[in-house]
Amino acid sequence: MDLETGIHQSYVKKESWRTVLTLAYQSLGVVYGDLSTSPLYVYKSTFAEDIEHSETNEEIFGVLSFIFWTLTLVPLLKYVFIVLKADDNGEGGTFALYSLLCRHARVNSLPSSQVADEDLSMYKKDIISPAPSTFSARLKSTLEKHRVLQKFLLLLALIGACMVIGDGILSPAISVFSAVSGIELAMSKGHHKYIEVPVACIILIALFALQHYGTHKVGFLFAPVVVTWLLCISAIGVYNIFHWNPHVYQALSPYYMYKFLKKTQSGGWMSLGGVLLCITGSEAMFADLGHFSQLSIKIAFTSIVYPSLIFAYMGQAAYLSQHHVVDNDYRIGFYVSVPEKLRWPVLVIAILAAVVGSQAIITGTFSIIKQCSALGCFPRVKIIHTSSKIHGQIYIPEINWTLMLLCLAVTIGFRDTKSMGNASGLAVITVMLVTTCLMSLVIVLCWHQSVVLAICFVLFFGTFEALYFSAALIKFLEGTWVPIALSFIFMLVMCVWHYGTLRQYEFDVQNTVSVDQLLSLGPSLGIVRVGGIGLIHTELVSGIPAIFSHFVTNIPAFHQVLVFLCVKSVSVPHVKHEERFLVGRIGPREYCIYRCIVRYGYCDAPMDDVQFENDLVCSIAEYIRTGRPGLDSADEDSAKQCEEMMVVGTPSTHLDGIQVCKDNDVANTETASTSELREIWSPPVIGPRKRVRFVIPESPEIDQNVRNELGELMEAREAGLAYIIGHSYVRAKQGSSLIKKIVINFGYDFLRRNCGANTYVLNVPPASTLEVGMVYHI
Repeated sequence: MDLETGIHQSYVKKESWRTVLTLAYQSLGVVYGDLSTSPLYVYKSTFAEDIEHSETNEEIFGVLSFIFWTLTLVPLLKYVFIVLKADDNGEGGTFALYSLLCRHARVNSLPSSQVADEDLSMYKKDIISPAPSTFSARLKSTLEKHRVLQKFLLLLALIGACMVIGDGILSPAISVFSAVSGIELAMSKGHHKYIEVPVACIILIALFALQHYGTHKVGFLFAPVVVTWLLCISAIGVYNIFHWNPHVYQALSPYYMYKFLKKTQSGGWMSLGGVLLCITGSEAMFADLGHFSQLSIKIAFTSIVYPSLIFAYMGQAAYLSQHHVVDNDYRIGFYVSVPEKLRWPVLVIAILAAVVGSQAIITGTFSIIKQCSALGCFPRVKIIHTSSKIHGQIYIPEINWTLMLLCLAVTIGFRDTKSMGNASGLAVITVMLVTTCLMSLVIVLCWHQSVVLAICFVLFFGTFEALYFSAALIKFLEGTWVPIALSFIFMLVMCVWHYGTLRQYEFDVQNTVSVDQLLSLGPSLGIVRVGGIGLIHTELVSGIPAIFSHFVTNIPAFHQVLVFLCVKSVSVPHVKHEERFLVGRIGPREYCIYRCIVRYGYCDAPMDDVQFENDLVCSIAEYIRTGRPGLDSADEDSAKQCEEMMVVGTPSTHLDGIQVCKDNDVANTETASTSELREIWSPPVIGPRKRVRFVIPESPEIDQNVRNELGELMEAREAGLAYIIGHSYVRAKQGSSLIKKIVINFGYDFLRRNCGANTYVLNVPPASTLEVGMVYHI
């Protein structure tokens, strides 16, 4: 799949069943690694201390009934048959739901949003305005009028994102530690306690250390490992069922849940925090939707994952129903139900499966942080795309090492699956509750279904999940405080960053200057124009930023061609190449000042600097050739002229547009007929620099003014590009409250100084970069 196309979903629909089945097979290694390893620790966490396994078997059968119906209702019914349909142009996850709501109602928190963004093909897809008299229309109007509701909606999405990050810390720890715990059955009593934690830590360090290579290099091993693991646990489960208790299937009746709660009462309710772990990783089915397709994920879960897990849990219950005296050191773990001769091979497969499952969670954490950063809700971090072919394969160094340290701290600090399970369970169920709430809004606003249907959805799934949430939350001092503390820290970082970013953007908007005001300074400052193209990076989508006037006031000279460049994200997962560049002219033609807005989706990968420069220059040239003619300076209304932006395709997608060639690229253009191409050369230069020219398609005679403007642009391109980047120092203005001063002067300033630069800025050649400092009082 092409990294940039963003049309994977529609592409799959046109493919054969062979392609769908191949995707289903591949999804086993990426999506279901965490879910498939849950049998390692579910029973052990459930029977940790709240309930005991008695000879009546009511406890073990009740837990099995809870596990069966939890797996049936949440992953199968909720996610496979309902939530997967709420994709955002093929993408899934918490922020995909939020993005979907932002496009159906104007609740977007991005300050740089434009009306032109709504013309994107993916933005308008499947959007139908509700009838004015419907509840959907009234709900939409209410959300658009009240800023408090919009902030609450964003806060809800951020809570889900923070819990996903917390799960990225806790799930690798509990998965690897539970897999390694099989060593206890192969060693003498007492000694295993001294080796489990070091072995788990070594595996975790190796796992995080290999992240920078990218999963695509070892990804071909993921699916076979998970398939082998699922076949292994299902085969062992079937063996245990027939060998120990063929009637264990009777425990699937919901009646056993009633008997369980009646006998155990409060202890049984508190033990549900362990049962909850059986659906750990279910959210990955929706979060990783963009890598596969709805049909492939449904086929993989219903045909392989779901039955394998049911057989595995039934097999463990069948074994335990005939073994009531279990050594306290071993408790009721997974390996105790594995035949003794198979324990070492199963241990090896379990460790590999735990590593694969942890890998998927870590990659998912990278993805959610990238989406948060793209939508202005997380500090900028350095994002490395480890694969040019597989979408979503990214690596974030700072986040990777932070996750590793926190994961090791959890493993060393807890050293048992009970506390890890309590912590992981709360993170998992919180994300599911957030998804349930956002889905209810999607049902009304996006699907235009009855509000009764949305209420039924919330009441049915929300009540079921709230039961588990309360069971997990009650164990605050026994591990649950960890995801709450981690989420609070990440939420604080996100809110401070989002607040500071909004205030800084508002300052830029309030202090913009017009081009006429800027040029009117010329006589007093002696402004001169120097050769080359000046790219002024700005967050503004209109107006000239104050930082540029600050630059000109102190250094009264700017380039022959000026381009105010805004690289921004929009609330769609992908933006097509042919819709990426939005170009317009600022002021009359002879000013040679342009604005270019480069739009990326929150899942897109940025272009490299060489390709970006060529595409940028070609898009401006194409705008000059086909766009609205500039006004003369003599026009009385030139000062009041509004910028009219035009969407321009890149050379790679707009083959009939202008192309850039250098003198050593002549051979590349000789294949085209001379009757189809014409050339505009830059004026001759002195020295050994390479000649650059535009190759334009055959078209009606080009106006002389257009030809001159193209020639000037090409001359400036040949002289080189300079990047003018603002470096702002943000301070709270006088009279601000104490809280605002702390947030801006300390919190936001600390994040700005320690976070990475904009992804576009990171690709800028340092030798061509000029930073302009300015103090912002916001």
